Amino acid sequence: MIKTIIFDFGDVFINLDKQGTIKRTKELLDYDIITETKSKENETIFRVNDDYEKGLISTNDFIDFYYNLTKNVSKEQITNLWNSLIRDLPKHRLEFIKQLKSENDFNLILLSNTNELHINWIKKHISFYEEFKACFHKFYLSHEIHLRKPNREIFDFVLNENHLKANECLFIDDTKQNTDAASQLGMQVWNNNPNTEDVTNLFNIKNHLFD
Repeated sequence: MIKTIIFDFGDVFINLDKQGTIKRTKELLDYDIITETKSKENETIFRVNDDYEKGLISTNDFIDFYYNLTKNVSKEQITNLWNSLIRDLPKHRLEFIKQLKSENDFNLILLSNTNELHINWIKKHISFYEEFKACFHKFYLSHEIHLRKPNREIFDFVLNENHLKANECLFIDDTKQNTDAASQLGMQVWNNNPNTEDVTNLFNIKNHLFD
C-alpha cells in the first residue's frame, strides 16, 4: 500500500523549457549550460553544475565559471540564460496538491534537484510558491541538503529521515535515471512524460497502485 508520495518539482509541477534553453545557450555560448549527461567533452561543465546543485559552490563562483569560459557575454546574460529554463507553475497543479494535503491520505514529500538561482527565481515570479511549499510534509532541495538525484544517498536520506519503507513509497520524476535509481531501492515509480502526462492525472494513470 502506498503511504508516501515523493514528487519531483521540475516538469512534474513546474514547467521547464529544456530544449529551448539548450538551443539558446549553444547559440550564445557554443556549449550546453544545462547538460545532464556526463561525457569527456563536458566533464568539467557537468561537475560544476553537479556541485552547484548540491550547494557545494556559491552562486558567484558558478556564474564566474561560465563567465571565464567565454568573455563575450555578461554575467547577467549567463544568469538570464540559466533561469530561462523555468517557465511556469500552472494553478491547477497547486489545486491538486492542496486537495491531496486536505485529504491527508498520504505523506507528501518534494525531492528536487534545484539550485539557488532557480529557487530564487521561482520565489520571485511564482506568487503562490509558499502556499505550494506548505502542502508538503517535507520539502527537500538538493542545494540545501547537499545531495542530488540519481545518487542513492539522497533516497536513503529521505527514507531514513522520515522512517519510510521503500515499498510503501511512490516516487514521481520525469527523468528515467532518477526513477530507475528509486526503483532499485524498492520504491514504486512513475517516470512521467511532461509532454503527454500531467501529475494531476496521477490517480487515473497509476490507479492500480492505490487499490
